[in-house]
Formats: sequence, structure tokens, C-alpha cells
Amino acid sequence: MRLFIAIELPAELKRSLGRLQTDIPGARWVPAEQIHLTLAFLGEVEQGVVERLTGELARIHTSAFELSFSGAGCFPNRKRPRVIWIGLEPEPRLEELAARVNEAVLACDIPQEERPFSAHITLARLKFPASRESGAFLDQHQKENLPPLSVREFILFQSRLTPQGAVHTPIKNFALAASGDNN
Repeated sequence: MRLFIAIELPAELKRSLGRLQTDIPGARWVPAEQIHLTLAFLGEVEQGVVERLTGELARIHTSAFELSFSGAGCFPNRKRPRVIWIGLEPEPRLEELAARVNEAVLACDIPQEERPFSAHITLARLKFPASRESGAFLDQHQKENLPPLSVREFILFQSRLTPQGAVHTPIKNFALAASGDNN
């Protein structure tokens, strides 16, 4: 099974982010209904590991929190953009949640990327760098007026690749404690 762990966004926020799509040569925009905040991409995982993984993820106890958006950015850099994203203001509770998710995944012997967690929401992937058009997009969206995101749960998703694109199916939701209940 191809899996990832993410924070789902409210439908209205997904629509708002989807409206940012513009004409950038070679850009493959994430369909609005699939926009999410990835905590960990796991890739292919054996069916037998999923039960153990859900048990490890269920042990994560942390409080719900809110996230605020910053502006647009790109990876790896503005000269050779390959991914366009919308950023999030630093939030220690998000960093803590991502670290705990990473620990749970590693406890199940699922390899993870070495690079540190970077709080962002992918909007588009570029087949080839279009630095001029991407730069114009980034300049236009340096600061986005988006409502805060209330994080009350995270979800283990299955991602099936089809000729029409990826289909994301929730496998299990993991609730966070009400603010102030647990740290």
C-alpha cells in the first residue's frame, strides 16, 4: 500500500488555495480536493505493517492547535523551482507532531527521508523550471490572507495512482486532545 500521513484541510480552504492556480509552463497543480499538509510520506508499505503503524500513531498524544499561513515559496530555489508551495508560520506544536509521527513511522521500520520537516502545503510540481513565471507567482503571493487552520486530527491515507491521477483514501483518523487537555 502507498501511504502518507497528513493533516486534512477544510473544503473552503482547499477551494481558496485551488483558486491560486495560474498559468506556469510545465506546472502540474494539485487538484483542490487533494490539497493537504503532509506530515510524512511513507511510500509502499506492506499490508501487515499497517496495523502496527496505526497502533504506534494512536500512541501520539498532543493538544490541538492552530496554524497561520505565510506566503508562497518554492523548492529547491527561485532559479530552479520544481515545487511551488504555500508556507506556514512556525508553530512548535506542528513541529512536535511531525517529530512524533516520524518516531512512530521509524518504530515500524519504515524508512524516512533524512531532511528535516518543512511546514508547507504543495500547490504545484513543475516538470521543468519556469523561473520567470514562478517568480511572478511567488511575488504576487508573498503574503496570503487565509484563515487560520485548526488542527484537531491527523490522518493515515492510502494513495492509489490511477491514469486520472492519485486517489487519496483515509485509512484511520487520529484525534488530538482539546487544547489545554494534554501536552
